[in-house]
Amino acid sequence: MGVTASDGNAATEWSPTGSVTVRVPGKLNLYLAVGDCRDDGYHELTTVFHAVSLVDEVTVRDADVLSLRVSGEGADVLPTDERNLAWQAAELMAEYVGRAPDVAISIDKSIPVAGGMAGGSADAAAVLVGMNVLWELGVPRRDLHSLAARLGSDVPFALHGGTALGTGRGEELATVLTRETFHWVLAFADRGLSTPAVFKELDRLRDTGRKLPESGDPEPVLAALAAGDPQRLAGLLGNDLQAAAISLNPDLRRTLRAGVEAGALAGVVSGSGPTCAFLCSSAQSAADVAVELSALGAGRAVRVASGPVYGARVVPSSVSGA
Repeated sequence: MGVTASDGNAATEWSPTGSVTVRVPGKLNLYLAVGDCRDDGYHELTTVFHAVSLVDEVTVRDADVLSLRVSGEGADVLPTDERNLAWQAAELMAEYVGRAPDVAISIDKSIPVAGGMAGGSADAAAVLVGMNVLWELGVPRRDLHSLAARLGSDVPFALHGGTALGTGRGEELATVLTRETFHWVLAFADRGLSTPAVFKELDRLRDTGRKLPESGDPEPVLAALAAGDPQRLAGLLGNDLQAAAISLNPDLRRTLRAGVEAGALAGVVSGSGPTCAFLCSSAQSAADVAVELSALGAGRAVRVASGPVYGARVVPSSVSGA
C-alpha cells in the first residue's frame, strides 16, 4: 500500500465550523544515522521515517482563551501550558495569521510520552492542521511545513506521514515509495527517555573512542520498502542512537532480545527511545508476538500497529458548526 503526504489544507471542503478533530500518527525510525553536532546545537541526521497506526486525536474548538486538556496515554505527566508543543503550535499559527490564539485544545493520546515516537511533535502538527481548517485560513502545505519546522525537527513529518527520507536535522523530507503494509509490535518502556539526554550520551560514548554500531547507507532500506519485503527490511533496520538509549536504560537490551525470541523478524529502538519496535512477517505474527511479549511483561504496555499511514488529517465526521 503506497501512502503519500496529506496536505493538511482542506478548509474549502467544509462550511464554517466550531470544532475540528485531527488524527495524527506516531513515527518509527527505520534507519537513523547521526552525524556530528552542528553549530546550531543540532546533529546532522539522515533517517527513514515511517508513520504507523498508533494515533493521537486532537480536537481544536473556538474559545475565548487558549487552553489545553490532555487525556489518555501519559496524560498525568504532560504539561498543559506553554511548555507543551501543542500550545506553542497554537500560538505560532495565531501569530502567523495575526490573530489571538483563542482555541481550546483537547488531546486524546495513544502515542507514548518521551517514547521516541514523536508524540509531542504529532500533537503540534495536528494543532496546525486543525486551526487551519477551523479558521478557514487556507494556509498552503509548504507554509504549514515551514511553521512545523520552527516548532521541532519531527513536526514536519507528522504533517507528511507515509514514509520519508529525512535529512538536515530531520525536517527536510523526501517521500519514499513503500509497497505493501508492514506490521509492527511496539513495546513501551516503564520510563521515558529525554531526547537531548540520549544525544548527549551518544556524544559521550563516541568521545570515549568506543566502537559503536553505525547505520550504513539508506539506499538498501529504501529498496526493501519499495519491494514491500519485510524479511529484507528486517536485516537493514538500524539506529545510531540505540547504543546510547540502551546505555541509559539497559532493560531495553532484554526487551529487544525477547521480541525476536517471540517471533519478530527484527527489533530496533525507535528514535531516541525507549520504545522498541518489532517488525513482523504478517498481521497474525504481530498479534502472536504481542501476546507473548505482554505475557513476559516486556515494558509497561505492548501495542500492535501497521504502516505506513497518512500524516495529520482531519476526521470529516468530527467537524461541527459553531
